[in-house]
Amino acid sequence: MTSLRELIRSRRSTFDFNPGPVPLDDVRELFEAGIWAPNHKLTQPWRFIHLGEQTRSVLRLRYAELQKQKGPDMSEAAQQERYAKGMQKFDSKPTIVAVSCSQEGSEIQKREDYAATCCAMQNVALAAWDAGVGMQWSTGPMTREAATYELLDIDTNREYIIGFFYMGYPCKTSRTRRKSIDEVFRTTE
Repeated sequence: MTSLRELIRSRRSTFDFNPGPVPLDDVRELFEAGIWAPNHKLTQPWRFIHLGEQTRSVLRLRYAELQKQKGPDMSEAAQQERYAKGMQKFDSKPTIVAVSCSQEGSEIQKREDYAATCCAMQNVALAAWDAGVGMQWSTGPMTREAATYELLDIDTNREYIIGFFYMGYPCKTSRTRRKSIDEVFRTTE
C-alpha cells in the first residue's frame, strides 16, 4: 500500500493516455473523493460535469479552431495542420470532466469557495493516481468562453468553470523537479 506522502510525491500531470475512457462508475468514485475536501461553512461549491460524446464533439471543433488561431500569421496550410493536430490532441483525452465552482455570496466567500474547489480537485487527482488513472488539469481558453457555458448549461451568474480534467490510463509518466522546502518556507520572529 502506498503511503499518502509517497502518493503526493509521485503524482504527475498526465499528457499521454492509453486509448479507452475511464468507466463512468470509476469516474464518479474518483470525484466522490473531491466532496470530502475542506470548505468553509460547508458551502460545497464544486460541480462536476462528465462530458458525453455529443458535447465532446462540439468542444473538439472549438479546441481545434483555437489551436488554429494561435498562428494567425501562418499560411493557410500551416493553420489547417494546427487545426488537425488540435483535433488529434483533443481526441487523445479519453475522459473529460468539467469542474466548476459556485460563485455565490461575498467576494470573501467566492475566494474561499474557489480554494475549496481546488482542494477538491487535489483530492480527486490523488484518488485517481492511487487508482492508476492519470489526469491533466486544463484551464485553457475554452473554460472562459460563453459558448462553453451554454453548451454545459452553466449559469455564469452562479458558477464559473475552473478547468477541464482530462483523464485516462497513462501510457507514459513525466518527471518533474520541485524547489526545496528551504526555498519556499520561512519563519517569522
